[in-house]
Amino acid sequence: MTLLTLEKRGHVAILTLNRPESLNALGAPGDGDAVAATCEEVNGDLDIRCVVLTGAGRAFSAGGDVKAMKAREGAFAGSGVAIRDGYRRNIHRIVRSIYGLEVPAIAAVNGAAIGLGCDVACMTDIRICADNARFGVTFLKLGLIPGDGGAWLLPRTIGMSRAAEMLFTGDVIDAQTAVAWGLVSRAVPAETLLDEAIALANRIAAQPPHALRLAKALLRQGQSASYDTIMEMSAAAQAISHLTEDHMEGVDAILEKRDPVFKGA
Repeated sequence: MTLLTLEKRGHVAILTLNRPESLNALGAPGDGDAVAATCEEVNGDLDIRCVVLTGAGRAFSAGGDVKAMKAREGAFAGSGVAIRDGYRRNIHRIVRSIYGLEVPAIAAVNGAAIGLGCDVACMTDIRICADNARFGVTFLKLGLIPGDGGAWLLPRTIGMSRAAEMLFTGDVIDAQTAVAWGLVSRAVPAETLLDEAIALANRIAAQPPHALRLAKALLRQGQSASYDTIMEMSAAAQAISHLTEDHMEGVDAILEKRDPVFKGA
């Protein structure tokens, strides 16, 4: 069964973690390659302007496969060096690929997002969740640490104090707390989650696609690059944008008092 399925609806791609029998557990051998291939397909398709990432079944993702950890098999087999390489070449490839999506990505968190699953959600740009969703970074309860980059990303998402509270206690928070802490933008009824995520994605996809990808790149770089670096990047990206047909379409639409139609030109 394919781990990550892709369905296109207009300019929106719906990516679904498709391992419902294990609550969409991640990290089996080959998962990194599978996710990377799908994300590369998205990045190479200029017709795709926004992504919605969700989970099949009743969970977004329960994270790493605890049964495989118990059996010390798959990604958790072998020496310390072998396990390290498994993280670097497989699990890290999952999160790097999702974080590396060039178009805006929305996580539609339809249930539990635990451990690696929570960190995967944080790799997206926008998160909305079902009102029964739950979030946790429960690595310490397994005698582990965030091996997937979550220690870098979670404080940037919800701030150091709350990230530390989640990690050090291993507490699982509900959807309402996730909204209050800024982990998600909003919680919606479970039955309308995907529709609301797609509606948001369609509003994003109505923007000019080249400028949209450039804007995402600037936001991402702005989290770690210096002010002067971002100013130089902004000037270069703006120069490119000024020379597009979509820019002139936006100008014409304002002057003509109509909605713009952006074509990616």
